[in-house]
Amino acid sequence: MPSLLLQSALPALAQPTIVTVAVGYFLVVAAIAVWATRRMRSASDFFVAGAGVGLFTLAIAKTAATLSGFAFIGGPGLVYTIGIGAVMIILPGALTNSLGAWVLAKKMRLLGEVRGLMTVPDAIGARYRSRAAQGLSAVAILIAVVGYMATNLLALGLVIDAVFSTGLGAGIWMGAAIILAYSVAGGILAGLYTDVFQGSVMAAASLVVFGFAMKSGGGLGHISHTIMAADATYLGPWGTIGPMAAISYFFVFSMGSLGQPHVIHKFYMLRDPRQLKWYPVLMTIALAAMVLLYISVGLAVKALVVQGALPPLTSADHATPTFLLHYAPSMVAGLVFSGVIAAIMATVNSFISVGAAALTHDLPKAFGRPVTNELFVGRLTTVGLTVAAAAVAQVSGTLVAFLGIFGWGLFASTIVPALAIGLNWDGATRAGAIASIATGLVVTLLGETLRYFTVYSLPVGVTVSGLSLVASLLVFFAVSLLTRANAAQEIDSDIRVVMDA
Repeated sequence: MPSLLLQSALPALAQPTIVTVAVGYFLVVAAIAVWATRRMRSASDFFVAGAGVGLFTLAIAKTAATLSGFAFIGGPGLVYTIGIGAVMIILPGALTNSLGAWVLAKKMRLLGEVRGLMTVPDAIGARYRSRAAQGLSAVAILIAVVGYMATNLLALGLVIDAVFSTGLGAGIWMGAAIILAYSVAGGILAGLYTDVFQGSVMAAASLVVFGFAMKSGGGLGHISHTIMAADATYLGPWGTIGPMAAISYFFVFSMGSLGQPHVIHKFYMLRDPRQLKWYPVLMTIALAAMVLLYISVGLAVKALVVQGALPPLTSADHATPTFLLHYAPSMVAGLVFSGVIAAIMATVNSFISVGAAALTHDLPKAFGRPVTNELFVGRLTTVGLTVAAAAVAQVSGTLVAFLGIFGWGLFASTIVPALAIGLNWDGATRAGAIASIATGLVVTLLGETLRYFTVYSLPVGVTVSGLSLVASLLVFFAVSLLTRANAAQEIDSDIRVVMDA
């Protein structure tokens, strides 16, 4: 959700208590990195944590990586701006958590065990016995990862600048250096357990802030009455954006969630796939705890502005900082902004892992030239990707947001049909997978570029991400049906056993 993450500078937050809590957070991250580095022995440890992660750890880490800083900054700002319609972005979470467990998690874990796979393109290549499909999906992931990382590093720089008064440029490089230090040393293992710590911080911060938000507005009933008196549509089922946009949000974020490689990749790490029956429950509880801040702060700030207790915000991104500075103790504000930093770093680390794996493992394999020492090369590509993304984050914020927009649509349109559907439908063919991935790439890149330069405009509620996903799905089914005579021969026996599991 990079284009919704953070668009403008935050108010200055450099108070002693907030700074102290943030420094304490960084010390914990450093300790986790040292511990993980001592356990790093192979490429499998670096990219998939040796497939030795428990379900609770996986659920918390996945939630932290999924939400990013959006739940703390962009989300409350969106609720403040458009009302209940903003919930349509996170409402699909419970649905996709269940779908992810049923259609992807177990199969991905078994593929890792049967074939020793480590990446999402690995699974696509194995399913269709196709290096072309693996390489093409790796290209899509790389393009999207750079945009996502740059946008998140820009957001991280803005938060670090607000807390430590470093300046934006220094904040970007400081954040990149910290992420790089534990990513290069401890790989996904360090990132995973940092995510667990970060997810715990996020959940605690959300629960505490929810209480202060309700208190500031006199309770949910009073908040609702205040807003309804000023704008009745704001609390309607679609908010102020109308049904078309709200339903579009629901479709894109529900189906699209099944194609996010930094999330799917974590399924390889699960120690015991039999635990997956509890996965939807754990994920829904974790998500519910973390989105309390998302909804409550947006509503509370809207009510306070309507009452005249707060001036109208100059930027929707200021909703959370403004609320915390006026209505919460400094210790709570420090906890929340540590949570913001934590969330963004969790997401960037996850993207570093899938991007480095695409460069180190998938593209060389697609060209028939596998890398000999993947652990060493993986660390080098981790450095290169992070430095490149930080450099891009230094340029125009508009350009960074534009690059970030590619991410969600590319991931969804190139991975959902080929992988999420392909692992559950034996009628999917190699030609269908390649055609759908190519369609997702072309429609997303061309559509977003032309829209950015105002060559055309879409009706309200219609997005390029949604259109590219629909186009990719239609092409996938059409080409697979046309080439279905070859479907049975394109599935290896061990892959078919995994698909039937």
